[in-house]
Amino acid sequence: MLNTVYRLVSPGQIEAVLVEENITNDAVVICPTHLSICNADQRYYNGSRDEKILKKKLPMSLIHEGVGVIVKDFSNTFKEGDKVIVVPNIPKEVSETVAENYLSTSKFRSSGFDGLMQEYVFSTPDRLIKVPDGIKDEVASIIELLSVVVHSVDKLEKIRNKDTESFGVWGDGSLGYLMANVLFYTYPESKIYVFGKNEDKLNFFSFVTETFTIDSVPKDLELSHCFECVGGAGSERAIDQIIDKIKPQGTVAILGVSEEKVAINTRIILEKGITISGTSRSKFSDFIKAIEYLNKHEKLKKRIELLISNRIDINNIHDIHIAFGRDLNIRWGKTIMNWKI
Repeated sequence: MLNTVYRLVSPGQIEAVLVEENITNDAVVICPTHLSICNADQRYYNGSRDEKILKKKLPMSLIHEGVGVIVKDFSNTFKEGDKVIVVPNIPKEVSETVAENYLSTSKFRSSGFDGLMQEYVFSTPDRLIKVPDGIKDEVASIIELLSVVVHSVDKLEKIRNKDTESFGVWGDGSLGYLMANVLFYTYPESKIYVFGKNEDKLNFFSFVTETFTIDSVPKDLELSHCFECVGGAGSERAIDQIIDKIKPQGTVAILGVSEEKVAINTRIILEKGITISGTSRSKFSDFIKAIEYLNKHEKLKKRIELLISNRIDINNIHDIHIAFGRDLNIRWGKTIMNWKI
């Protein structure tokens, strides 16, 4: 079956490529409908990743956050017209000690393997999750990012000490916003503090105990456990503040991605006996738990809707460029592409 794949061939250049797809007995054909642009997609699109990485990964179709509609399911698992989330992580083996999202053999859409910017997406039923009634398509397209947050909180839950008096979240963007929400519902009796650079963004975090700009953190504030959701050039300062403010034997979860090496104050880490947990991507079960959060907490759906700043209809390649351009310049939230190609 011929399929049109919209691949980034070099930074800022997208081409439509015809691909012959192999149809197997367990193949599921999905028509993408709502795609969410991630910071990782922007780094590829704008060429801000290392040149060696770009040469290795491109050409490649972008986007790993999204939903679509079942067109044909040869496995008879889904019905035609069902709305599904496409899980981007595709494991090739099972390990008793390493989760599927950390296996080096796993493939990941829009990271060396074609993402969702296609006429049709071909998958297997084990990498698809039906979108429940009551969850809007735009919200469903962000569930991948929510699943990463859920995964990080679950990891910390297994290794943290018993102190849940307070949690700190560094980062006032989409990742920090989702993290603060999940912590709010996971630890309803705990104090949650959010730290960021922009007061206008911090205004969206009205549900937490208190927010601070990174230049006005109280000297006497101590936190039980902390999450770094900054990434990039700002991650070093964020981690430094976290190490300063966390209580002895607290746990730090790092989620922010940085292209450069980050200096960490190991002396204070050793003095305080701090545990550090790294989080990358998520596994299938994290998507299920993320959906459970949404089904259980109606307000969470409403808050996630506040993340959507741009809604752009995509009818051609020119529209894709417009979407990435607008997304790069937004102050807050996510850009959703209504995929109509």
